[in-house]
Amino acid sequence: MALVNDMKSGTSKVAIIRCDSYERGKVRSAIREAIDLLGGLDSLIGEEAAVKSFGKDAKILLKPNLLTKASPDKAVSTHPEIFRAVGELLREEGYDNLCYGDSPGSPVLTPEKTAEDCGIKAVADEVGIKLGDFDHGTEIAYPDGNVLRRFVLCNEVVKVTGADGREPEGLIINLCKMKTHQLERITGAVKNTFGCVYGVNKAMSHARFQSPEHFARMLADLNRLVKPSLHIMDGIVAMDGNGPASGDPFPMNAILVSTDPVALDAVFCALICLDPQLVATNTACADAGIGIWDDEKIEILLGGVPMQKEGAVITQDELAIKYASKEFNVQRSRDFRGTMSMMGMVERFMNKRPVVIANRCVGCGVCEQTCPLEEKAVIVREDSEGRRVAAYDYTRCIKCYCCQEMCPERAITVKKSLLAKIVDRKWKV
Repeated sequence: MALVNDMKSGTSKVAIIRCDSYERGKVRSAIREAIDLLGGLDSLIGEEAAVKSFGKDAKILLKPNLLTKASPDKAVSTHPEIFRAVGELLREEGYDNLCYGDSPGSPVLTPEKTAEDCGIKAVADEVGIKLGDFDHGTEIAYPDGNVLRRFVLCNEVVKVTGADGREPEGLIINLCKMKTHQLERITGAVKNTFGCVYGVNKAMSHARFQSPEHFARMLADLNRLVKPSLHIMDGIVAMDGNGPASGDPFPMNAILVSTDPVALDAVFCALICLDPQLVATNTACADAGIGIWDDEKIEILLGGVPMQKEGAVITQDELAIKYASKEFNVQRSRDFRGTMSMMGMVERFMNKRPVVIANRCVGCGVCEQTCPLEEKAVIVREDSEGRRVAAYDYTRCIKCYCCQEMCPERAITVKKSLLAKIVDRKWKV
């Protein structure tokens, strides 16, 4: 466990730096300031097993969010300037054995082409960071898993982390993106590790772990297995609304850094006026001993202008009062899934489901390919006018929203009932 998280006393630190653009110098300065506030790079990763064994020759895997092909201005993926700044700062500190990679959300997308379309590959080539092996996977036994005891991980992740029982060659630095997510409300540090799972196995996980809570417990097992050492969140321009791929860019003007992914995601929640207890990945990972979401146990270090003086400490509540955005479009209301039996009669009126925006759909079939079910819940067929368009069989749909995530035309949204809309707007608890 990294030094800034003292699990014996149950405390964690998160650095949050004001940064209002992707101008290269500003991004670099902000990330450097955040790392310095937490004690410096060597103190953050120096205790990791691979660094102790190999010193600064240890391999460092940069794990950005490369969900699907999209230009940086769409706020779908980690911005290339975040990636550049971290890579260059690592080299300055003497860590030259760098690689990167992610497994995209659809098995029809290759890691290299997705990285190219997201602008990451060009920067990686310029800085001299090689793409790791994310084109092949290895099945790994994980007997300590609470809900899943076997993972198929990308080969580069296995080599770097030693997940197969061999000595780890290095460590992971998690470069996540601040976004909404239709299943888990948000996707941040915890959820970004899902890209360590190889190819089609991600869709299979959605089919097996269908509820937000069950899926979050699987992610907790995954995070315990791959153990990223440092988490850096790109929140300069976030995504709200119909995330994680079809939402709207939303300027949050912040970079967050921590060695605790749960604390980082909890601070993200504070910035968007979302109760962190409503995010299943927060509670599942806290229960698994991965991190802390509790406001009283998180020390937030502020930096950057116009935030307070460098190093000022603030709580999540104070952060929400002074800097949070109530306009950020995210699901804030409680769900009734099994949590309030007396409300069972209204549960069906609170449901949401994926819906095709017909005039945007081009009939490409990505939604059908992405659906994790053997008997697909969404298929492409001809409508009454002879157009190819996607259509749902809601009796099969498990509401994993993989189709919505991967639609390249932003032609699938998630529709809420009128009651759900009213509750989400008014009942912000």
